[in-house]
Amino acid sequence: MTAAVSIIDYGSGNLLSVARAFEHCGASAALAQDAAAIERAERLVLPGVGAFADGMQGLHERGLVDAILRYAASGRPLLGICLGMQMLASDSAEFGSHGGLNLIPGRVQAIPARDVDGTAQKIPHIGWADLQPPRPGRWAGTLFEATPEGTSVYLVHSFHFVPDQPDQRLADCYYGGHAIAAAVQSDNIIGCQFHPEKSGAAGLALLAAFLRLDGGKAR
Repeated sequence: MTAAVSIIDYGSGNLLSVARAFEHCGASAALAQDAAAIERAERLVLPGVGAFADGMQGLHERGLVDAILRYAASGRPLLGICLGMQMLASDSAEFGSHGGLNLIPGRVQAIPARDVDGTAQKIPHIGWADLQPPRPGRWAGTLFEATPEGTSVYLVHSFHFVPDQPDQRLADCYYGGHAIAAAVQSDNIIGCQFHPEKSGAAGLALLAAFLRLDGGKAR
């Protein structure tokens, strides 16, 4: 049976490239543009690029927030990508203070403007970075179970998600010596700060693993 993925369309995000990446992995991909489409989804993806406040405004204006929360409570897999991961947080400090979906408690903060040695570093962080588990064994039974440590993925961001509970960090990368949450997870809710659809074979492998998840667990 072909896996089905619903991609939330709220007026922002790289919808076509995400859909094509899932289709490459053998899934059927459709846009979810209203609450009913979200609630009947088998697997749900929240993509996004741009500013946090604009993304949340798009969800609210289309009446999608409550549907996303109900879907998340159902235990079915939910994947946030880039801005979509950040909107899983409680709030963001980007251009003021803005509330998020609060599905994974935490705050979106600016990437440090200086590296660990005090030297100014380029913001936004654009480019490839190596994934590392926050602690040994963290990837067992997760989306990253078959991912080798040090796998490179592609990121474009000026802000990063700091979860309240450190054990909800799923993968880290480093920028200027600072640990940045590259992925987070709380049960069936997963976020990737990087773009798997732009990360070559490694990214496609992670999307394929998402299609096989049972809730939030690898099978």
